Amino acid sequence: MAPPTGPRPARLLSAPPETGARNLSAPPETGARNPPAPPETSARNSPAPSETSARTQPTPPETGARNPPAPPSPYAPPGASSSGAPPSLLAPGTEGDPYPLYRTLRERHPLVYDEPFGAWLVSRYADVRAALADRRLVASPPGRTLAHLEGGTHSAHRALVSPAFRGRALAALTAGVERTAYVLARRLAAREEADLVAEFCHWLPTAAAVAALGLPYEGTARVHAWCRTGLDHLGGHHPELDAFLRPYIARRRAHPGADLLSALCTARADGRPLSDEAVAGLAGTLLGAGGEATARALASFLANLLDHPGQLAVIRDRPALTAGAWAESLRRDPPLHVVARRAVEPVGAIPEGAVVACLLGAAGRDPARFADPDRYDAFRTDPGELAYGSGRHFCPGALLARLTAEHGLHALLDALPDLRWAPGFRPAPEGLVSRSPRTLLVRPR
Repeated sequence: MAPPTGPRPARLLSAPPETGARNLSAPPETGARNPPAPPETSARNSPAPSETSARTQPTPPETGARNPPAPPSPYAPPGASSSGAPPSLLAPGTEGDPYPLYRTLRERHPLVYDEPFGAWLVSRYADVRAALADRRLVASPPGRTLAHLEGGTHSAHRALVSPAFRGRALAALTAGVERTAYVLARRLAAREEADLVAEFCHWLPTAAAVAALGLPYEGTARVHAWCRTGLDHLGGHHPELDAFLRPYIARRRAHPGADLLSALCTARADGRPLSDEAVAGLAGTLLGAGGEATARALASFLANLLDHPGQLAVIRDRPALTAGAWAESLRRDPPLHVVARRAVEPVGAIPEGAVVACLLGAAGRDPARFADPDRYDAFRTDPGELAYGSGRHFCPGALLARLTAEHGLHALLDALPDLRWAPGFRPAPEGLVSRSPRTLLVRPR
């Protein structure tokens, strides 16, 4: 479905502040005063869903029916809004249903400092995409990442990882994901009721990453625990994981194979092989990409399709459509709703050193970019591409996540042809920064 016509929002991050705005050197201290009262609209219940969706879809807050005051300049100083204190991500009710707040931010506060949250909020699709690709806004990871290893650049190390997903290594990865997915799906075949989150979504991504790196399947449980306590899609540092990987790195250096760990061990940067620390860090990045975020994304993907059995039936008959259905789920229900960046120099009204919160959850439902954005449409022709990053921060595990989703769905449909919701169950996404259903109760047969 083509996006609606009409003017697109200005890209706020690339324009200079307006002449009437004060010069800002630092954001206000987050603890200096009490958080402002939340807007009344964020706590109201959304009306009933439309006929095209089985899940509740939020509608614009009631303030849209009145004549609101003219929105302030997006570059006005924090607190200068004529409509009072801007809304906050920490307002009561936002975690349960953030979409009314996202709508308010896009329409009236497209660039605003959220004092209680301690970050500048960017909510429109065009601005979020620009922010994720802006070299002046960098990730602030917990440890080593692609951009911090060997003193090199993110793009250089990403270039080393990407070729490892081709040829024999890609074939081995695909076979490992497919095999693991069928093992997990068949375990559910005889059950009267099962929870897909606990028994499928949380395990498949980690097992896929373990298979990609050529690590022993017996270590999956330990790796799974490490992925959930110290790793994310940007990597990180986990001493126990490092100790676990070192013997395998030594073996791959002596006898490389077709797996991803071998590809990293034999890769060269500026004519030199990567150090053991760099290889371990990159392996951690891949394992992080196959961990919590992908598990959440897979849970939302299955929830969207089970909520729309007609679309699921089409995909069952035409598996080639799965990739588009996955991309649409990432647009509508990304696993990470908030992605943080830090400004290393001033960006418009954003001062150096400030934290910028890119609201993927708001950007993916921007009506200036997507027609009928709250509706899940597995056949949408252009679902965008934000959930696994953009520009120089694009996550190298995006392919791994897509393969996990595609082969995971195919395994479930083959092993559980009558898969459907358990009687009376409806998924309930939870979370503010990370968001997905915590439970998916289904009838396998």
